[in-house]
Amino acid sequence: MTPEALLGLTDGHLVPLAEPGHRLQPEAAAAFAALQAAAARAGFTLAPASSFRSFERQLAIWNGKFEGSRPLLDADSRPLDALALPEPERILAILRWSALPGTSRHHWGTDLDVYDPTLLPPGKRLRLEPWEYQEEGYFYPLSRWLQANMGRFGFYLPFARDGGGVAMEPWHLSYRPLADACAAALTPALVAEAIRTRPVAGKTHILKLLDDIFARFIRPTTED
Repeated sequence: MTPEALLGLTDGHLVPLAEPGHRLQPEAAAAFAALQAAAARAGFTLAPASSFRSFERQLAIWNGKFEGSRPLLDADSRPLDALALPEPERILAILRWSALPGTSRHHWGTDLDVYDPTLLPPGKRLRLEPWEYQEEGYFYPLSRWLQANMGRFGFYLPFARDGGGVAMEPWHLSYRPLADACAAALTPALVAEAIRTRPVAGKTHILKLLDDIFARFIRPTTED
C-alpha cells in the first residue's frame, strides 16, 4: 500500500460495499460480505456504521473535538469541556475515542464499525459507546455472536479491551490479513510529515508527543 493510502489521502484502492457510502479494500469487502451472510443466517442484520474514512474527514473530527465544537468524552463516556483542558491533556483525551488524522485504521480500507439496526430501539440513535455492546446493551447478542464467529472470516477486534490507550471499541472490526501489514508500515515519520503540512489543531504539541502517541495509542492492539 502506498504512503498516501496508509494516511487516508487517496481512495483508489477501495470498492463499494452493498450499503451506500461505505467502502473497503476488495479482499476485506468480500470477507465482510461473507460475514454478513453468516450473521443473517444467525438472525442478525450486520451493518456498517463507518468504514473507510479519509484524512480530511478525520481532520474535521479531530479539529472539531480540539476546538470544542464536537462532543468530547472522558474514559467513562462522560462529557468533557475540551477548552478547559491544557492542549497536551486535550490531545490525550481526544485520542481515547478518536484517532489522530493520518493514523486512523479507517484510512486503510480494512476496518469498519458495525451494529445491527434491527436491535436499536425505536427513537434511539446509535452512539457507538461500549455499554451498547455489553450485557444489558442493545447489541450484546450481536457482540457475542461476532466474538464467536468473526475470526473464521479474518476479522478481529483491535480494541477489545481498554489497555489505557484507546478506549474499548466492541464495534470496531479489523480485517487482519490486510490490516496487520498496514499497521506495520505506518511510522511516526510518515505521520509527522502529513501533520506538518496540514491544518491539524494542536500540531505543535502533537509533533512533540508523537512517539509517545504511537507507543500508547497506535501500536498497541488487543487480541479478539
